Amino acid sequence: MVLGVPDAAESTTVPSRRQVDAVLFDFHGTLAQVEEPVAWVVAAAAACGTTIDRGKATILADRLVTAGRAGGPLPRRIPIHLAEHWADRDLYEHSHRAAFTGLAETVATDVEGLADALYDRLLGPDGWLPYPDTEPTLRTLHEAGIKVAVVSNIGFDIRPHFAAWGLAGLVDAYALSYEIGRTKPDPAIFLRACGMLGVDPERTLMVGDTPADAGAVQAGCAALVLPAAEPGHANGLGATLTLAGCGG
Repeated sequence: MVLGVPDAAESTTVPSRRQVDAVLFDFHGTLAQVEEPVAWVVAAAAACGTTIDRGKATILADRLVTAGRAGGPLPRRIPIHLAEHWADRDLYEHSHRAAFTGLAETVATDVEGLADALYDRLLGPDGWLPYPDTEPTLRTLHEAGIKVAVVSNIGFDIRPHFAAWGLAGLVDAYALSYEIGRTKPDPAIFLRACGMLGVDPERTLMVGDTPADAGAVQAGCAALVLPAAEPGHANGLGATLTLAGCGG
């Protein structure tokens, strides 16, 4: 069962309800979004001891996002010297950093150390913004006794982010690609998450925002694919509660 959020003009088929014992969530684009690009550049430059005006930051942000930002659109091209790190970015911490700092370094700036400072914004909670419906959705599931895991293609630890946001107690397990050695849509990462929770995949729902998340179907899970939203905007995450049988 793969569900999406259809356009109003589309017809929908209501799926048959099945018992849900656990929900797996993607991280980026589902539970949280990276900070707005201009704010990202301004904050990273400040960490380097440089103050840049909004006009310059806007130009830099556009160029950096186009070159390839973690959490942003895929880059149009990958320089040959970064190809191996790019391929392994979600499997190894060093490759993740090397890939994204290397892409940032293709953009000319006069701020020394900016590429590393931009990457370091990812590693802390200040560089991200949870969606407004993330906390109430996770809390409702927790109070209903439904287990929760975060399943992410990522090259660094996001547990400190959830702790800083006061959400750590609402997540039972983390299946992170760089720790597990598998990436979505490989069914193995979803099966590992189910194993961590001690639940049957047939009674598990995966919620994400990309076709890779729908790969959970091959592991026997149901899947709900939502549209990613801009930072601070609701993305329909509350639909999870209805499918899990604990919402309206």
